[in-house]
Amino acid sequence: MRNVIVSILVGMFALPALAQDENQALLESVLSAKVVELNFVWDKNAPVMPLNPPFSMGLHTSHRESDGMVPGMAFAADLMFFSGQHGAPTIDAIGHVSTGGKLYGGVDAFASEGASGLTEHGIENYPKEKFVNRGVLLDIARFKGVEVLEPGYVITDTDLEGAAMAQSVEVRAGDSVLLHTGHGRYFATDRDKFMGAAPGVGEASARWLAAKDVFLVGADNMTLDAGFPFPGHRILIAENGIHSVENMNLAELAEVLAERGSYEFVLVLNPLRLKGATASPLNAFALLP
Repeated sequence: MRNVIVSILVGMFALPALAQDENQALLESVLSAKVVELNFVWDKNAPVMPLNPPFSMGLHTSHRESDGMVPGMAFAADLMFFSGQHGAPTIDAIGHVSTGGKLYGGVDAFASEGASGLTEHGIENYPKEKFVNRGVLLDIARFKGVEVLEPGYVITDTDLEGAAMAQSVEVRAGDSVLLHTGHGRYFATDRDKFMGAAPGVGEASARWLAAKDVFLVGADNMTLDAGFPFPGHRILIAENGIHSVENMNLAELAEVLAERGSYEFVLVLNPLRLKGATASPLNAFALLP
């Protein structure tokens, strides 16, 4: 069946034979890839940082209410409130964090916001070229010999460097780097523990990542950082224009990559084009050969 689908898709394009061969090879590669989802299920009970309003969803229109409106069918429609887009999982826009009254690039933070959202560095500016990107997982928990890092553990630059060397993987400019701490196991099983002290990025590790000129940093905790005063957000977003992703489900990816002995993959991550939004809910997954 997969070969039939590939043939149909390739046949839709009136391309020279060489281009068709290249296109088919690409489709074969993508369709045969292993997909590893990186998302938790988000509902009204999902842990959300107290600074943000909770996620909520309900039916605005039910099948019972709409029955008879259209001959032969009924429909349901929902109304959702996405916690200011800072729920689970979420990607922060570059305009989400300022320092000293400035957004990344020296933009005046106070003059770059209004009732309808941000006027600079909103999530709608996320580059389409990064919808698909080289991903690298640094499994800090495995490197430290534990299933989950201690609550409040501050990941250091030495941890990042050591994990990369132990995994024989190079962090390159433009990469999307994901950090596995093990803390994500509590997202659905222990809401209070997930919302409590969590391991995460610190000052030194944030500067290490920034020096590598990465594009994005994600982790399996609520805020990416190891608590206040959010050094990762300040250094990565406000000072260096690096996107951050929170509440990622990295357990399966960590296991699969460890079994394969390779810690690079294709990351597919697409925020919504929400004009002026400080962040976006998203669907993210990894593609592996």
